[in-house]
Amino acid sequence: MAGKSLSLGVLLLATLLLAAAPRGAEPPPSCDGVRKVFQLRQLGPLGGIPESPRAGVDLQVCASKNPMCCTRKMEERYQTAAKQDIQQVLQTSSATLKFLISRNAAAFQETFEMLIRLAENYTSTLFCNAYRNMAAEATTRVQEFFTDVGLFIFGTDISTEEFVNRFFDTLFPVVYNHVINPGLTDISLEYAECLRMARRNIRPFGNVPKKAIGQMGRSLLCSRTFLQALNLGIEVINTTDHLRFSKDCSRALLRMQYCPHCQGLTLSKPCMGYCLNVIRGCLANVAEVDLHWRGYIQSLEELSSAMSGTYDIEHVLLNFHSLVNDALVQARINGPELSEQVHKVCGPPVRKPMQSPGCSFDQNKDNQGLKMFSRDGEETLANRRKEFISHLRLYRVFYGGLADQLCGNELAAADGLPCWNGEDVVRSYTHRVVGSGIKAQSANPEVKVKGTDPVISQIIDKLKHVIQLLQGKSFPKYEKWDLQQTGSGGGVDEQISGDCDDEDGCGGSGSGEVKRVLKITDSGMPDKTNLSDVKQIHQTNYGSTLDTTGAGCTTADYMTFVLIALDSTQYVHVSLVLGSPDPDTVL
Repeated sequence: MAGKSLSLGVLLLATLLLAAAPRGAEPPPSCDGVRKVFQLRQLGPLGGIPESPRAGVDLQVCASKNPMCCTRKMEERYQTAAKQDIQQVLQTSSATLKFLISRNAAAFQETFEMLIRLAENYTSTLFCNAYRNMAAEATTRVQEFFTDVGLFIFGTDISTEEFVNRFFDTLFPVVYNHVINPGLTDISLEYAECLRMARRNIRPFGNVPKKAIGQMGRSLLCSRTFLQALNLGIEVINTTDHLRFSKDCSRALLRMQYCPHCQGLTLSKPCMGYCLNVIRGCLANVAEVDLHWRGYIQSLEELSSAMSGTYDIEHVLLNFHSLVNDALVQARINGPELSEQVHKVCGPPVRKPMQSPGCSFDQNKDNQGLKMFSRDGEETLANRRKEFISHLRLYRVFYGGLADQLCGNELAAADGLPCWNGEDVVRSYTHRVVGSGIKAQSANPEVKVKGTDPVISQIIDKLKHVIQLLQGKSFPKYEKWDLQQTGSGGGVDEQISGDCDDEDGCGGSGSGEVKRVLKITDSGMPDKTNLSDVKQIHQTNYGSTLDTTGAGCTTADYMTFVLIALDSTQYVHVSLVLGSPDPDTVL
């Protein structure tokens, strides 16, 4: 019995000694899992990865009491990877928004370019068909004018009032030479210069130049601002997609994403609250963009709504030729009186040998397709803007909820699953979760935020400025044109001056306006349509008829819009048929 008790004592002692033995005496786990992920991510050479866990005494961020599969060099590579990962996630989250803005910015710019070419084509066609004897000289002025229109819309610092006045100034000598006081010879260059200088005092075109200044000034400025705003939107996204993270943020990202790898926990994800604290700390400055981004989208929407009716660029440009015709008719009506006024200012006409060639208008104006964003149904430029804004509005809180989006969709563990809290895998994160923005980060337990990012501050200043532009606060000169629309009959002159009669050149309701009918077609680009294909007989102020049926001049009066869907999977064509003007009006 004593021997049996002795045997039991020896066995118990052996068991206790075995339990007291150090854990290092057990076979250590392998670092193969860490090695595989490191290799898969192509983070660097594999030679420095430990074969088995060891004390991580040289680690600066991922240090732990547990044995580690990391070296100091691996930690540095992990930190680089952590910043690259978050930038990639940022760019992915904004990709659809960036595509929406950039694609439409390009499409609207192409549209404006085509409208300018088409309006130039119409105006040159007017001279070629109705005023052929002065067409060559006049079309040169037309080309210069629409070059200025394009320069202004696309950002050049020139005055709409100046280039509209310059157009009518340079047109007056041509009209005088061929319409008001025609002769067998041309007026001299010196006499033409006198006429050009005297145009604004003599007012041969009545109030038509003022009307053109009003319509062009407002519509072109709105379109220019609209394009500038879209380009700024792209700049904002590019800026926030390529942030420079602070040192403290970089360390926090490393701790959140790759420190668990050092403990062999390659599949673990951060807890939601932990992720929010880290990402809200790193994106604290970006969150400050939120308020201004909301204002930016709201102001874009308001401007888009205002770009309609009389001041719609499509309406203004495609009907400029009718304004020019009104000016020419006005000059012809008042020809004798104008001749007397010119004689008083410039003296009798001084002429030189006739050099005016015939119509040389290029009949082969290109008719490229216009790329527009839409889905289906009848299209106008205003409708396309409205649809674009409706999609953009979905992103008005993009920057305010960016951290939540990144953690919820990409980075954090799902609710209820074990997660990484920065030190170990736990059931839940126990620290306080802070809000978004710089002020809220004072209580952030994971990231210290020091001051504002000058790059983000600069982009916020740009947003503030473009919001002022969109709201019209930076161009009060045009506030007097920001009046209630009166339909096709209400001209700008009536609204500004209050006095406007037929002799002043204020045309009647809808004088010569181009009617736009849009329809969906399944075909590609339609053939160019010659102006002679559409018979256009118009009543003049003399009671006779003016036949503007084509005399060999073509006009791009049939356009195609290629509609671009958001998902880029469906492309349809919209054909824009520009019908003949009202037969009861002068072209």
